[in-house]
Amino acid sequence: MTTTILNDEFYMRQALNEAQQAFEKNEVPVGAVIVCQGRIIARAHNLTETLNDVTAHAEMQAITAAANVLGGKYLTDCTLYVTLEPCPMCAGGLLWSQISKIVYGAKDEKRGYSLFSPAILHPKTEIKGGILETECASLLKLFFQQRR
Repeated sequence: MTTTILNDEFYMRQALNEAQQAFEKNEVPVGAVIVCQGRIIARAHNLTETLNDVTAHAEMQAITAAANVLGGKYLTDCTLYVTLEPCPMCAGGLLWSQISKIVYGAKDEKRGYSLFSPAILHPKTEIKGGILETECASLLKLFFQQRR
């Protein structure tokens, strides 16, 4: 069990690195990585401002990148690590990807999928929240404090 926690923390730190890149670009600092068989196959962060695209969330960018690496649209046997609980749009994308596991850092109390559509994910998708929650939430809080 300790190994899983260390792995989850390691990969979440990689997602936090992505979130930091988003922060530096004045994007909402959400980062994501997708892991398949112990290897990071996709890294992404929010690009909604950069691309002028409301769908360019970190998770959506990561899904596309991972599918390109795997050569197929399904992400079975993959784990998404994301610094913030996915929104309903991203949860829908994750449903269609059939991702095996989602690990998130901070809970999204205003726009998280669990508030609006908790059953939207694929029934076989495992969910785990709260990994490095304080660090993930702190970066988001700092970002929004600087904009007020």
